[in-house]
Amino acid sequence: MTARVALVTGAGRGIGRSTARALAGRGVRVMAVARTESDLAELAAEAPVEYLAASVETRQGCAEIVAETRRRLGPISILVNNAGIDTGRERPVWDQPDDVWEQTLRVNLCAPFHLTRAAVPDMIDGGFGRIVMVSSTAGQVGGPSMTAYCSSKHGLIGLMRAVAHDVGRHGVTCNAVAPGWVRTPLTQALQDDEQRNAAILARTPLGRWADPVTSPPWRLCARDCCL
Repeated sequence: MTARVALVTGAGRGIGRSTARALAGRGVRVMAVARTESDLAELAAEAPVEYLAASVETRQGCAEIVAETRRRLGPISILVNNAGIDTGRERPVWDQPDDVWEQTLRVNLCAPFHLTRAAVPDMIDGGFGRIVMVSSTAGQVGGPSMTAYCSSKHGLIGLMRAVAHDVGRHGVTCNAVAPGWVRTPLTQALQDDEQRNAAILARTPLGRWADPVTSPPWRLCARDCCL
């Protein structure tokens, strides 16, 4: 794995941070990307990673992230599309704000498309590649006041399936994981809400949140969180 270069987005916290650390621990040269530089600096103090404070929200931003990863580390062979947002401002569909819908789709779905399109030529040229889309159980079921988040995560699974057909014959795989309820800063408001937290735990067989620090990132899918 020491010959591999991985680009991990949303690496400052939660699942992305755990993933970046795990890859670096296996000898992969990792570019960790997130918006908050202080989070990335803390990660770099814990694991041998390069980091870049940048947003994936625009096509240009995604292009610059890929270009900077190549410049510093070389051709990309592993891409983990983990960056995502839940604005916390969603409403029922008839009241859904335009900006909530558009921002959620830009970060959760458009960014993985732009990053994959930009990085995959390296994988094809090298005859090896691994693309991972971090979706969600919300990519498999719907929920109230979640039109933007559910649509983006459902779309990410569709993107994964289509990309897999495009790249498979070149020695490149594309897969998705669908984490269940994971203890991260993104879900902190739910953890702090006694009623909603109780409802989440009631429908989770183990009766607890998954933890990206104590659980390997590849065991955070919905099935493994529940068994």
